[in-house]
Amino acid sequence: MASVLQNKLVTLCLLALLCFVSTAESTRKGASVPKPCRPNTANIKDFGAVGDGKTSNTAAFKKAVAELAKKGGGMLVIPPGKWLTGPFNLTSHFTLFLDKGAVILASTDMKDYPLIAPLKSYGRGRDEPGPRYSNFIFGSNLTDVVITGNNGTIDGQGQMWWDKYHADQLKYTRGYLFELMYSDNILVSNVTFVNSPSWNLHPVYCKNVIFSGVTVLAPTDSPNTDGIDPDSCTEVRIEDCYVVSGDDCIAIKSGWDEYGIAVAMPSQNISVRRLTCISPTSAVIALGSEMSGGIQNIRIEDVTAINSESGIRIKSGVGRGGFVKNIFLRDMKLYTIKWLFWMTSNYGQHPDDKFDPKALPEVTGINYSNVYAENATMVARLDGLQNDHYKGICISNVTAKMIPSDLPLWNCTNVEGVSNHVTPKPCDLLRDQGPSGKPCAFPTATLAIDKVPITQCPF
Repeated sequence: MASVLQNKLVTLCLLALLCFVSTAESTRKGASVPKPCRPNTANIKDFGAVGDGKTSNTAAFKKAVAELAKKGGGMLVIPPGKWLTGPFNLTSHFTLFLDKGAVILASTDMKDYPLIAPLKSYGRGRDEPGPRYSNFIFGSNLTDVVITGNNGTIDGQGQMWWDKYHADQLKYTRGYLFELMYSDNILVSNVTFVNSPSWNLHPVYCKNVIFSGVTVLAPTDSPNTDGIDPDSCTEVRIEDCYVVSGDDCIAIKSGWDEYGIAVAMPSQNISVRRLTCISPTSAVIALGSEMSGGIQNIRIEDVTAINSESGIRIKSGVGRGGFVKNIFLRDMKLYTIKWLFWMTSNYGQHPDDKFDPKALPEVTGINYSNVYAENATMVARLDGLQNDHYKGICISNVTAKMIPSDLPLWNCTNVEGVSNHVTPKPCDLLRDQGPSGKPCAFPTATLAIDKVPITQCPF
């Protein structure tokens, strides 16, 4: 009887799975497609796991992934329950499926988190010099990896890490809830991530990545709990996501100072759409501050934010080098916001004292249009460097309803650009084009990753 019920559960899970179906054109252009539906399927219970929230299931998770890897990949089903485990690695051609009511709980025993090498494009841990604690769910040099389900939850149980961080009791950098390195064809969909020790979702040196229908939740006072951070990645799509964060909801990165310059892997061809964000102390969309490998061709549209610090923020500094160019944003609604737009070249954090003070960031081709804000404190704070101006800025069709404040509506230094149909009136450095001014540019050509549809599996 138990085996019959188990077979029915597996069948239902398979029927519920989402899978990618590629088109000939998208495949031809390099946007390959993961396949969530797998011929080999296993349940975490098959490996002795107990979903009581107390029993450690680290060995079961590691064995399950290893057994499926021997078969060339497969799907690991996590049924309802609370499944406590230490960190574990994924494998290629693999789907982690969390059923409704399934919660994977990260261990709070620091002994479960061995040290791993820092990222080459950072040169050290982000919090502290040297190595970093291992990530909770990790993989490197993988292909065709999926995390999906019926909105199950992955809980990093980050309070212990936050407390130690605030008390300055950590010798090394906190790990991330999910990180894949040097991997391609990745889908994360219909899953909730909560309480990460630090950054939540961190693909780095990856290609062809989709986050769809993902929820990320962290207390708004939790340190550095960024939502989704593509880092030196190409062809990324972030859509229909809801993020509540103690830091940036989305932060696009590409390495830190001389280390990022040396690795030279830009983040590029990235689309963000239909995002909802709450971030009282940071940005809805951030570019940087670790941007030394470059950030280019970013498309952002249909974004809603509530009680957040800045709508879109470009963060860089002396020693960063790199570039931020060809950035396109349209259709953003902001409700209670300090700055609609913030650009700064004054970030002073460095991995060490070996950075090149002559390495200045290039910021150009920045296009913001169709932005509406209520309860705004300032429209913009745009701070370029005296010998490194922000150039090619365009801001159009913006309406901001302000709250009383002693701060200036606009603060612009060392910037060059144009504006039209913007209220309140922009600073003089953004030359008003008048009634005949054209909207800022937004590309009409579609990214390859945006051509990849998500449909039901053919069962």
